[in-house]
Amino acid sequence: MAKKTKAEAEQTRQQIISAARCVFHECGVSRTSLEKIARVAGVTRGAIYWHFENKASLFYAMHDDSVKGLNQANDVLSSLEIPNPLDAIEQSLLEFFTLLETNTLVRQTFEIMSLRCEYVDEFAPVLLEVNKPCLDFLAKLKTAYQRAEDKGTLRAHLDPIAMAYDTLSFTTGLFNNWLAGAAGDDLRLQVRAMIGTHIALRRRDYSVSIPRQSRGL
Repeated sequence: MAKKTKAEAEQTRQQIISAARCVFHECGVSRTSLEKIARVAGVTRGAIYWHFENKASLFYAMHDDSVKGLNQANDVLSSLEIPNPLDAIEQSLLEFFTLLETNTLVRQTFEIMSLRCEYVDEFAPVLLEVNKPCLDFLAKLKTAYQRAEDKGTLRAHLDPIAMAYDTLSFTTGLFNNWLAGAAGDDLRLQVRAMIGTHIALRRRDYSVSIPRQSRGL
């Protein structure tokens, strides 16, 4: 058999990752076997082991392949080109939930990680890895809120660190509720307004900037 080119090998790898995402999403991670993934991908079980050490390493690859789009939201959060850091936080949150709304692969991956995976046995270390973006988000929030205080755009007497933790908790709760819902649910339709209100309450001029509730992203 002729040796595969790098391009062909990468194509096979992507087939396996796509198949894994579909099967993980349909069956749950614990009930998914490599044999089942191989059948869906149209490859042999040996081909999977050529690219991935085990199911956990395949899970990592699926995660990394799907969440690359989050970089744009993270870049907005850290952007120094947006004069008001509170605007950067708001735009970052909106971009994240818009990505969930519009990108099927990202949405499926987060549904798998949050709703279809038990982090035990070989997957126990995976939890630490998938939580890293959350810790990075928190660090960037702390920096953004501190910049907002330094620029005088944060409401007086609010602690930047406390506000960072508060926004992390708000985002995590909204994210979990969003995933548990379905398209057209009232909570999903209120995401933009909820984010706007959350940030408005932190603005120095908050009393005049709280937005009316609107529907949809």
